[in-house]
Amino acid sequence: MVIVTDTAAEKALLLLEQSAEDNLEKDKEHGLRMKVVGGGCSGFQYELGFDELKSNDKIAEHNGLKVLIDPRSLLYLAGSTLDFNDGLMESGFKITNPNANSTCGCGESFSV
Repeated sequence: MVIVTDTAAEKALLLLEQSAEDNLEKDKEHGLRMKVVGGGCSGFQYELGFDELKSNDKIAEHNGLKVLIDPRSLLYLAGSTLDFNDGLMESGFKITNPNANSTCGCGESFSV
């Protein structure tokens, strides 16, 4: 499955709460969706966003955060770690993926 750090869970829950107030249906179960899609210079790229739980989703849960992953994306994400960096030079979610053979120079896409 996917490992979620405490820092990533804390930041995502804060953002999810803000997003739920504005965009998500109140009576639905929500989480942070991690998805792999085709694109970028290396062939695949990550998508992160808040979404409703779907019937075929796999769920990685940490400190109250539900990370929703479709079965196809899980093939590429298994064993990955989701973290959040909050530094002066770099701020944002970071995925460390042991399945990635290489990444592009900008770090936005990967190949397997």
